Amino acid sequence: MVKFSRSGVEKFLSCKRCFVLYYKHKIYPPSLPFTLNSAVDNLCKNEFDYYRQREQPHPLFLEHGIDAVPFKHPNLDEWRENFKGIRYRDEEHGYNFGGAVDDVWVKPNGELVVSDVKATSKKVFDWEDTWSKNEWPKAYKRQLEMYQWLFRKNGFNVANEAYLVYFNGLKNEPMFEQTLKFELHLVKLECDDSWVEESVVAAANLLKSDEYPEASSKCENCNYLRARWKVSPKTS
Repeated sequence: MVKFSRSGVEKFLSCKRCFVLYYKHKIYPPSLPFTLNSAVDNLCKNEFDYYRQREQPHPLFLEHGIDAVPFKHPNLDEWRENFKGIRYRDEEHGYNFGGAVDDVWVKPNGELVVSDVKATSKKVFDWEDTWSKNEWPKAYKRQLEMYQWLFRKNGFNVANEAYLVYFNGLKNEPMFEQTLKFELHLVKLECDDSWVEESVVAAANLLKSDEYPEASSKCENCNYLRARWKVSPKTS
C-alpha cells in the first residue's frame, strides 16, 4: 500500500516526474520553513478553539453571515497535525491518502465547512485580480476540494462551499513597535471534488508502477535542471 498526502497529489498534477522522485526516491529540492506563516496559522487556530470550546460562532462568521460554529470532534488535533491529518485507506486500489486541515466548522444542519488559513503581505489585497492572473490560487481551491473529499470518505456530510481565511500583513505602517498588523479577508470558494478520486487513484498507480515519467515543461525544478546542464562545463 502506498502512502501519500494532499501535497503529493498537487505534485502529481504539476509534474509526475517530481512526484515519483519525491515519493519513491526521496529526492526533492531543499526548502525553508515558513515560520511566520506557521505562527499565523497557530494563532488563528487558537482563536477558533476559543469559540469552539464555548460552542459560539467566531465574530468573523457573524460579520459575513455564516451560520456555523467551529466543529468539535475528538480527532480534530490529529486532523490538524502534519504527517497525520485526516486519512482514507483504499484496500482495492492500495493507497493511504490524507491531508492536514486547518479548521472545520459545522452548520446547524450538520454540514461541515472546510477552511484553510493563508498569510501574505500585499499593498492591496485583491483576490479576484489574483485569481484571474495566477495559477497558484487554483491550487488552494484544489487543496480545499481534497479535504472535502477526505471528510466525505470518512462519512461526514460536507458543504460545497469552503473558505480561505486570509491574513494580509501591513508592511507600510509608520512604526513597527514589535507588532505586525494584519487585514483579515475571508474568501468563499464554491468547490467540486468530483476530480479528486480519479487523481488519487492515478497517483497511487504511478507509485506502484515502474514508470519514470517525462518531466513537465512547466515544472520550475525540472526547467532549472535543464538550464543548468546546458551551461555546465563538459567533463571527460
